[in-house]
Amino acid sequence: MTSISDFSDSPKYTIKDVSIQTGIRPVTLRAWERRYAVLTPSRSDNRYRLYSDRDIAVLRWLKSRTYSGVSISAAAEELRKSMAQGKMPEVLPMGPTAQPAKAANPPAGYARELFRALLRYDEADASDLLREALLVFDLRTFLAEVLTPCLVDIGTAWYRGEIRITTEHFASSFIQGKLLTLLQSYPYHRNAPYIMLGCAPTEMHELGALMMAVLLRSEGFRVEFLGPDIPLDDLVDHARYEKPQMIILTATSRESALEMKRLKERLSRLRPVPVFGYGGSAFNYEPDLLTLVQGVFLGKSLDDAAETVKDLLKTEKRTRQAVKV
Repeated sequence: MTSISDFSDSPKYTIKDVSIQTGIRPVTLRAWERRYAVLTPSRSDNRYRLYSDRDIAVLRWLKSRTYSGVSISAAAEELRKSMAQGKMPEVLPMGPTAQPAKAANPPAGYARELFRALLRYDEADASDLLREALLVFDLRTFLAEVLTPCLVDIGTAWYRGEIRITTEHFASSFIQGKLLTLLQSYPYHRNAPYIMLGCAPTEMHELGALMMAVLLRSEGFRVEFLGPDIPLDDLVDHARYEKPQMIILTATSRESALEMKRLKERLSRLRPVPVFGYGGSAFNYEPDLLTLVQGVFLGKSLDDAAETVKDLLKTEKRTRQAVKV
């Protein structure tokens, strides 16, 4: 097949032309350029972006990767690695010309539309909304401002008796499946800092932990997602053998949070000792738990947790290097 590198790199198409040919909105094109450096379009005399046939081929390839379940950041990294090795992906069939989609909603708009689609049991519409939101927003915005509000609204609607438990289960299972696909789309770096992540004993609400796993994997960490209701004996034995740099557990109830009271003490007997961090809504709603559970509270939001983890593991790395010296 023809390689993308075989296409002309002569700039000639405006961003509107490219949007018509690829079906990717101008706002998304600009976001991809800014966040992931996937393209560097030329500029005309009046400073308008100008794209080449090669740029269009690259964009079609990236769009195809995202439609297959790969995140845009992972697809961009895949493209960069191929180019660094002197290779370019093969050209994809063009297919019918796509029209530009309607103007993007803000994150809250996607959250509301996703909520409605899930209440209708409309998997196709919900899948399209998630795919589109991933194209338009960075991962942190997608998780914190699209998925999280939607899940909160679903939980609230169930609590108020406005939807059946079957609807809540359907919505949670649907989003869980999408998150697992997203998690597996990121590269698994064996030499990166190794994190075990899951839910405290008795904790069955795993979507918050799963979102954290996706976010940390996207940041380049080697994340092993362990799921709900992790028995501490098994966790400690597993950590003794695998030697992670960090263990993270989440809890949404007081009961599950208190199950972690003595975990840090047990982990301190391992060599090397992993960092223990925890989070979840239980600690946001009942701050007194922070004085009862040993370890590091990662913060009230996904963003806070990701930044805390990065800081902790940087410190841990320096400490281990100092010990070796």
